[in-house]
Amino acid sequence: MAIGEAFTRRLLQDAGLAPGMRVLDAGSGNGDVTLIAAELVGPGGEVVGVDRNADAVGAARARAAGAGIRHARFELADLAAPVEGLGVFDAVIGRRVLMYLPDPEAALRGFAACLRPGGLVAFHEHDTAMVPASGREMPLHARVQGWLREMLVREGAELRMGFRLHAAMTAAGLQVAEVRAEALVQTPTQPYPLAAIVAAVMPRIVRLGVASKAEIGICTLEDRLAEERASRGTTYVADMMFGAWGRVPG
Repeated sequence: MAIGEAFTRRLLQDAGLAPGMRVLDAGSGNGDVTLIAAELVGPGGEVVGVDRNADAVGAARARAAGAGIRHARFELADLAAPVEGLGVFDAVIGRRVLMYLPDPEAALRGFAACLRPGGLVAFHEHDTAMVPASGREMPLHARVQGWLREMLVREGAELRMGFRLHAAMTAAGLQVAEVRAEALVQTPTQPYPLAAIVAAVMPRIVRLGVASKAEIGICTLEDRLAEERASRGTTYVADMMFGAWGRVPG
């Protein structure tokens, strides 16, 4: 299961995604959230995933086709501009998308323009304002988490998008119904795939000058992190997930 998948599913269910709805997944990537939404709306509904990365769109199309899901499709689109030509939707959703956009409020207004009156907007974002946190010092975990945060900063991401969600949605003219948050927790017996995440984004970390391959030591990183968790015997909060939903007035 992808990180945060259960949180995303609960968010969409509680927000009101239901069978028969037509849904826009903004920043669909390889289709993780699109496929969750497709399951919730059923074959009587439709989910359109849009992303500006052609490789991601291609991968998502292949994934949906391989799973035999015909009521999910994927299109190229620039999320910083109004999404046009896709028709009217009952809901717009997204995960870790607004944090990468230069003007989240403007993007939300553009998404809302695709909705029918009373349409739903639901987003899952992350926030580093309160993390990392732990019962005892976890220097290696904190250092590795720091590489990921600095990579995002240098890429222009907003690391406090979770706390900004209510204000951004309100500024976009939406009526906010709920904002919630959940921590991603690690214990000596409950790991978090931190080393795998670093391995996946290591080319970006190195290219941006955040850390060198030698500093990362990816071949032994997972073992070193596990050893630190075991030796410290404490709980470590790696990340905070925020979810919010609201509706277009009317």
